[in-house]
Amino acid sequence: MRKICSTEDVPKGTAISADVDGVQVAIVHGEDDVFYAVHDECSHAAVALSEGEVEGCTLECWLHGSRFDLRTGEPTGLPATEPVPVYSVEVRDGDIYLPVDGDGRPLPSNGVTR
Repeated sequence: MRKICSTEDVPKGTAISADVDGVQVAIVHGEDDVFYAVHDECSHAAVALSEGEVEGCTLECWLHGSRFDLRTGEPTGLPATEPVPVYSVEVRDGDIYLPVDGDGRPLPSNGVTR
């Protein structure tokens, strides 16, 4: 597990971008008060999802409006049709951790790789 940031760094209903050994990850504090992590690049257009809007358990890409389910990475709104990688989040003592492989890169929990 690798410490990514503090829970205080991500106010409820927002997302931030974090570099995890060269992989950009969007850390999201959902409106359901749960922390999520998704690959920080829209599968439709190569733009940062962390700059999008959080609504419920979805993250909307700011460029074309594609929406992604934060739990599964599946697109829930066009034009995106391909899922994005999601990562398991562990919150411990006010800090956010992600599982990483032997090279320090985050391990997707939904089997999707980029």
